[in-house]
Amino acid sequence: MTVHKIDPLKDPRWGEFVHWHPRASVFHTAAWLDALHRTYGYEPVAYTTSAPGQDLRNGIVFCKVDSWLTGRRLVSLPFSDHCEPLVDEPADLHDLLEALQRASVAENWRYIEIRPLRSLDPVATFFHETETYAIHLLDVSPDVETLFRNFHKDSTQRKIRRAEREGLTEQEGRSDSLLDIFYRLQLLTRRRHQLPPQPRNWFRDLIDCLGDALKIRVAFKEGRPVAGILTLRCKDTLMYKYGCSDAQFNRLGGMHFLFWRAIQDAKTCGIRILDLGRSEGNNSGLIIFKDRWGAKRSTLTYERYATGSSQPRGGDWKLTIAKRVFKYAPDSFLSAIGSLLYKHIG
Repeated sequence: MTVHKIDPLKDPRWGEFVHWHPRASVFHTAAWLDALHRTYGYEPVAYTTSAPGQDLRNGIVFCKVDSWLTGRRLVSLPFSDHCEPLVDEPADLHDLLEALQRASVAENWRYIEIRPLRSLDPVATFFHETETYAIHLLDVSPDVETLFRNFHKDSTQRKIRRAEREGLTEQEGRSDSLLDIFYRLQLLTRRRHQLPPQPRNWFRDLIDCLGDALKIRVAFKEGRPVAGILTLRCKDTLMYKYGCSDAQFNRLGGMHFLFWRAIQDAKTCGIRILDLGRSEGNNSGLIIFKDRWGAKRSTLTYERYATGSSQPRGGDWKLTIAKRVFKYAPDSFLSAIGSLLYKHIG
């Protein structure tokens, strides 16, 4: 079967296809792809068995990452928790993946990576498992009282009540001023983890591209920001994408307060699923935090076809850069490092 390559940012069929496909997420949308292109210069591309002029009936979307530091590769998708191949027929998926396998040599890609919610086996035995994560999905369709009862009593429920007693307030939106507050909290959080922050332009581009599908929420204690989250909405799913806080106020329950507000708001907007995103397997604290909301935990496994060694040249950037520098460096230095590095690690 002939495989066709399209530009999802220019082909009007892509947006309509993503809109109706039941497994499409915010990460498949042209808005998300446009933000990746604007911030990092990645070139989006989709592969389909549908000929030009026909309605799209399947597709796998990627970004081409071309880095002098980490090499050339095809990723579906950078900085995306998951990105399901939107292919319903196993035969079509097999044809698409085989075509990509052949193209990898001609294009000199070091590897092709797919981040599916479901395993590619037995369709693509030449793809192999790489990183494994936990992913949590919370069904928010029950009534508010039932949802609250399902939260962990001595942790989640107690933290929400503590936040209410402390008189925490919330601001939400997409304004520059709110983004500045959120980004300062993000700097604090990344510094605690001894990592550089994402470029500020990434968040600005997300706001510009996704519009009202994106929302920043910040919790305040007597006017001082204590925690923030950024969520993305697509159809009946709300995606928790980024969270940050000022650690000296964590005891106040700011993150729990914001999650609860987001859940309550989601129910009024017809949201059915809260996607709490991926968690690294060794991050037991984050996994437990998500477990305690009553979310269903499952395993998310990335799969890769590598033409050679799948390790980036020079090794893992997290290991080659002194984390201690990130812990004590000025904010301006951290931001600059993030702007330089992130386009190489998608």
